[in-house]
Amino acid sequence: MSLAPATRAVALAAATATVLLAQAVVPAQAAAPGFSVTATVETAPVSHSGDAADDPAIWVHPSDPARSVVVGTDKKGALEVYDLSGARIQRVSGDYGNNVDLRGNIVVSADDEAAGGDGAMHVYRIDPATRKLTHLKDIPTEVTAHGICLYTSPSSGKLYAYPNSTSGRVEQWELKVTGDTVAATSVRLFDAGSAVEGCYADETTGKLYLGEEDVGVWVYGAEPSAGTARTKLDSVGSAGHITADTEGITAAGDRLFVSSQGSNDFTAYDRRTGGYLGRFAVADGDRADDCEDTDGIDATATALGSAFPRGVFICQDGSNSAPGSSGNQNFKLVPLERVTSRLG
Repeated sequence: MSLAPATRAVALAAATATVLLAQAVVPAQAAAPGFSVTATVETAPVSHSGDAADDPAIWVHPSDPARSVVVGTDKKGALEVYDLSGARIQRVSGDYGNNVDLRGNIVVSADDEAAGGDGAMHVYRIDPATRKLTHLKDIPTEVTAHGICLYTSPSSGKLYAYPNSTSGRVEQWELKVTGDTVAATSVRLFDAGSAVEGCYADETTGKLYLGEEDVGVWVYGAEPSAGTARTKLDSVGSAGHITADTEGITAAGDRLFVSSQGSNDFTAYDRRTGGYLGRFAVADGDRADDCEDTDGIDATATALGSAFPRGVFICQDGSNSAPGSSGNQNFKLVPLERVTSRLG
């Protein structure tokens, strides 16, 4: 993580001792968030200390959404599954996945320590009856898989995974899952520039959002035939609204969200037009503390029972303190309407 622009601005203001100059040099993206929300649930802390938790993925139960679960990474050696009360119901040891994503009942983690350090995707199936993961296959990648997102093509119905790397390389794989058998074919490989991690592939728009950590968010086509043409959604620094690092990316309803790690908050955009809508933070509340130094995020607008009747926004917390179960890092769950009702 790099020094936030706001920190440099404060130092300059102190040197000049003029309020006017301080206001002139503080970039817009370093300003306070437009509003704050609080979480109603936090997960049990991950089993390893230090910088361990990273990325969540919400799985919606097909017949009883109140029994949906959150799959979270403990990149020091486990993949963890939590119910909507935050209780751990499974720990898959030996998975050093940094990021995780899912489509349907298929869960994929990106593990940059697998395959002798060359990286691999671990593919699992989640059982609706038990809500637990079963390992199906490990797939070595051309990139050292660090981040990951999944996509089901609306036109072909094919399932794709996009492992990406801190080198900037991005790969697209077609995954064919038949029973417990997984066939994998690499269909696209390109270089985004510098370090990437957060990504989101959107079935509603056919767009692939890729976070270049010190640059901003790029928009590619999600289909394998899309090539490398891209546009920029938003930038890091004074030209945009993100404070490095650009981290998790997700969408719910008509909103797209990005974790702006350096300012401990989240930027929001119109999912269709890409227009910037504002920023918000997850603050200390009665039931859980805030989200700080956030890596991964996820969200859904699907009603998940009485606890989250209009969906949920989930953020990784890099500093888990009271209230709630303080200690190792964990994940916070926010009723989605607390965010969307303030964005308009």
